[in-house]
Amino acid sequence: MWLFLAFLTVPLIEIGLFITVGEAIGLWPTLGIVILTAVIGTALVRSQGAMALNNLRGSFNQLNDPTEHLAHGAMIIFSGALLLTPGFFTDAVGFALLVPPVRSFIFRELRKRIKVQSFMSESQHRTQNTAQTGEVIDETGEIIDPPRNGPSGWTRH
Repeated sequence: MWLFLAFLTVPLIEIGLFITVGEAIGLWPTLGIVILTAVIGTALVRSQGAMALNNLRGSFNQLNDPTEHLAHGAMIIFSGALLLTPGFFTDAVGFALLVPPVRSFIFRELRKRIKVQSFMSESQHRTQNTAQTGEVIDETGEIIDPPRNGPSGWTRH
């Protein structure tokens, strides 16, 4: 039901804003603003997305819970879609999602409704399974042939 209302009301709001702004400043300035916000939005989404990706990599490297960084990345992608959609209302929401405090607020509100039970890295998962089952896997090995400088011999040339 909420999705239906969103698909109904957002275009109506956009049409109303296009008419109002178009009457106030004219057709070409209105279209110029729409194109300019798409270009600026794309640049901001790129920089914010790169930052979010670096934060996500850092959380993986430190074996921290990546939930917040994943949520920020999803909101940045969503803001990019909104900024590429022609309209003033969608641009306003898209630009708002590019502001980190706004994303943090939305994440906190969503986190109140969604419960993450646990986060475990692969090495922590192996350690836990080994402790539970008592099964130990030996991961040692030896190199039989020295490395070659030429082709491996597995393919024909």
